[in-house]
Amino acid sequence: MADVTITIRRNGPYRVEGPIKLVDADGNEYDLAGKPAISLCRCGASINKPFCDGTHSKIGFQAAEAAVRRDEQGLSPTGPSQAPGAPGRADQTVPPAKPRTEM
Repeated sequence: MADVTITIRRNGPYRVEGPIKLVDADGNEYDLAGKPAISLCRCGASINKPFCDGTHSKIGFQAAEAAVRRDEQGLSPTGPSQAPGAPGRADQTVPPAKPRTEM
């Protein structure tokens, strides 16, 4: 199997390099023949979605794309923290929804 690399461009698109199959929500495959790499929109403003058309630079798109190390997220190298109330714990309680008051 060939390698695929996805690079997050600073305040820009996802750059996908390598042989991939891209399918829309209805299961239709995009024709990527002859394209060794594509850029996928991440800002949501592209006219040519799912592909990037450069609009991110015109609208001043700012993204948080830095990878965060697992230990900086409070995660162990093998999974979520087991501290009481930690995400993923079975004993975590969720408060009841507040009733809506319409005016």
